[in-house]
Amino acid sequence: MTDPLFPGREFPSDDAPVLLDSKLLESTTDIGRVIGHLSQYQSSDSHQLVVRDEMILFAEEHQELALHRSCEPGHFTASAIVIERGTDRFLVLFHTKLEKWLQPGGHVDGSSNLPASALREAIEETGIPDLEVALPAVDLDIHEVRPPNEAPHLHYDIRFVVLARNGAQPIRNHESREIRWVTLNDLDALGCDESVSRLARRGLELARVLEDQNN
Repeated sequence: MTDPLFPGREFPSDDAPVLLDSKLLESTTDIGRVIGHLSQYQSSDSHQLVVRDEMILFAEEHQELALHRSCEPGHFTASAIVIERGTDRFLVLFHTKLEKWLQPGGHVDGSSNLPASALREAIEETGIPDLEVALPAVDLDIHEVRPPNEAPHLHYDIRFVVLARNGAQPIRNHESREIRWVTLNDLDALGCDESVSRLARRGLELARVLEDQNN
């Protein structure tokens, strides 16, 4: 099928993830690409499909502002589950403002190329320069955030797998107090919520498929 996020590009199938090359990481501003990408999102989890439909409705109702943080009710964000190649380890960081352990991610600032935004955020927040991002999106999540000095609002978060080379050493930036490699068994002790655990489980599954394809 054709991937609506990148017109003219054939995307193999939902069970054949691919790593994006640099030519497909240019910023775009067409909200229709986000709507098209979401329309292709499939999951065996019925709740994920409800979230998908809510995101599509939000995008259609806020076409001019949905990609911008100035959209006060909420806006699209992009997140990354950064996985170390060949292992089951992934990165979490303790967010300075929100004071909780989370995956890297943030605002898309007008770009509808959401995997590119997820990759940018991952590089900025982990300090690892040579990361790679994969399609399709692996998880969707709508959640309320309450940053200091801001009104509560919703993040319509679209999440992607990002791969790091084996042995990569993260360096946190000002947005986090700590960053560390963890496994699924570590998340409960850190107090991570179910959305982080769900993202990690799904991300690891997709990363294993990518690894099998390359072997």
